[in-house]
Amino acid sequence: MIIIPKQTDIFIVGGGSAGLAGAIALRARGFGVTVADPALPPIDKTCGEGLMPDALASLGRLGVTLRPEHFFPFRGFRFVSGRASVDASFPNGTGAGIRRTHLHEALIDRAQETGATLLWGVPVKGLTKTGVTLDGGTVECRWVVGADGENSRVRRWAGLESARSKSLRFGFRRHYRITPWTDCVEIYWGSGCQIYVTPIGHEEMCVVVMSRDSHLRLDQALPMFPELFGRLKNAAWTSTERGAVSATRRLARVYSGHVLLVGDASGSVDAITGEGLRLCFEQSLALAKALSDDNLKAYAAAHRQLARRPAFMAALMLSLDHSAWLRQRVLRALSSEPRIFATQVALHAGAATTTDFIRRSMLPLGRHILAA
Repeated sequence: MIIIPKQTDIFIVGGGSAGLAGAIALRARGFGVTVADPALPPIDKTCGEGLMPDALASLGRLGVTLRPEHFFPFRGFRFVSGRASVDASFPNGTGAGIRRTHLHEALIDRAQETGATLLWGVPVKGLTKTGVTLDGGTVECRWVVGADGENSRVRRWAGLESARSKSLRFGFRRHYRITPWTDCVEIYWGSGCQIYVTPIGHEEMCVVVMSRDSHLRLDQALPMFPELFGRLKNAAWTSTERGAVSATRRLARVYSGHVLLVGDASGSVDAITGEGLRLCFEQSLALAKALSDDNLKAYAAAHRQLARRPAFMAALMLSLDHSAWLRQRVLRALSSEPRIFATQVALHAGAATTTDFIRRSMLPLGRHILAA
């Protein structure tokens, strides 16, 4: 039997990664927190399932521990386009490939340790001036946090739908039972799509195709990449294909009155960055501090600052998606000068400054492209 509290300090709508991270961070600040989600755990989501070193550091600040048998460490990124390839290691540790369901279970464990109230299978029906409405009645609270994802109803109810920019791409994911052949997240660049390959276990790989074509599936895309197709064609599936929309959305505001947004509900960057989870973890920490300080403007400012690097990297990487000519020039240049790519990976992982990136990456890359 689900016992619904009559009141709480903060009510979080959405029990995914953002909602649970928010609950953990807010409990650490002493708030009473209730989380509700219509789904039953563990909650899955279509994504590349790779956590970069800075995302793991954010999890550490939340006190979340991943079980070693649930993840596969990877050292960096590899870009592949035709015969050209280049890879680089993170300068600040390793990342972790992990099934989204295992990550969700780890977040649930930590949220329960902190004393957050978790209501599974409980949909939120609407907002009131002093709380939220559920099937079982009304819960009074000081703050409502919308952590209900890209298609957030809380965002709509609170009148926060206005976006300064928005674009969509589509992803389809499947898992394969196969021994990883790489210790990197691999991105295969093709005409109008990319395929992301992440080792997530000693006998399992996560494979995602991303494109602007909502009809493009893995079975259609894989033959465009003969080497990858050859590796996977005889591998057994460990999951069915699952799709999702990857949105780039920047909202005009992330709070209104007593309602605040976090995670994809508050805006998002394209999945090509692999930064969605780190963003929601760091947003949750910033949200908890702002509410503790009773300073919502500080949360809005921190939210904007957190999005800048991922937004820049997404725009840079997606520029390769628009032009085959530019993509081939860039990949050939990076293959001949791996140090340029290493600087790009360092910035992507939060271990290089913008000045370093311009001086050690963009300028030499530009010279290579012009000389090619």
